[in-house]
Amino acid sequence: MDTTTRPAPAPASGRRGHRRPPARGRSFGRAVGAAALAAAALLIGHRLVPEPIGTFLDTGLPWLGAPIAVLAALAAAARSAAGTTAAVVALASWAAVFGPAFVAGGAPAAPADLRVASVNLRADNPDPCTALRSLAAQGADLIAAQEMTGAASTCPTGLEYRTAAGTVGLWSRFPLSLSGPVDVGIGWKRALRAEVATPQGPVTVYAAHLASIRPGHSARRNASLARLARAATASRAERVLVLGDLNTAGTDRRMDAFDGFTDAQQQAGSGLGFTWPAAVPLVRLDHALGRGLRAVEAGVREVPGSDHRAVTASYTL
Repeated sequence: MDTTTRPAPAPASGRRGHRRPPARGRSFGRAVGAAALAAAALLIGHRLVPEPIGTFLDTGLPWLGAPIAVLAALAAAARSAAGTTAAVVALASWAAVFGPAFVAGGAPAAPADLRVASVNLRADNPDPCTALRSLAAQGADLIAAQEMTGAASTCPTGLEYRTAAGTVGLWSRFPLSLSGPVDVGIGWKRALRAEVATPQGPVTVYAAHLASIRPGHSARRNASLARLARAATASRAERVLVLGDLNTAGTDRRMDAFDGFTDAQQQAGSGLGFTWPAAVPLVRLDHALGRGLRAVEAGVREVPGSDHRAVTASYTL
């Protein structure tokens, strides 16, 4: 009887302890990878999607990062090399588009000459004056307010100069002139124009509250935005600011109408600067856009009684 011990045969794969994922797992991984690449394609080519669907895709664009991250985790759990690679490519695409917003900001690059704020007060705010005074107390030289009703138009903010058109108001530390309403096609006054006499020279300001947007009903918003953009871009002033609740995300293709203007949050802020809803902001509807001046600091602030967060920006002139 032969009692010699024979070595055990090697695993079929040729490598001890290594197993390929089962076919079902590989199929799942490939499906996850395909979904991640589809999300990346939407991220990069979202403007090819026609309106009105494209409008809402534009608005939610920053949030594509969440499902892409989930898909990456699923691909890793399925041990799918192809799926994980696709998900990493999708995450890199998101980071290339939105990552710079998180590395910008910090300390102001230069001393500010003009500090501005814009806030939608909320029409039924029980104490709009406290909201306005809180912004003035934080150093704002110029405050644009929307949904200004009742006593809000006469709130003592500590800023000496004031003008209004309908439900939109403007308070200023510096003298105001050439003020008047701007027709944005809504049917009542929701925008104004004024010239601010700063120590460094005049700044033309447009303050506005544009029409709301709803699923399937974007034409009115689009028309009001186009009117405001035409007025602002046609201005011959050297320095121009557009402040207000534009009811339009910064990623919305319609914002291209403000040719030559730069969003303060993109230029000098840190993060995406979401403003609505105030409790858990999901989108940036409120903006500070500038032409001929440079933002050195930007951010958002909670204010009492409002369902929006205020946008703030500091500029050199």
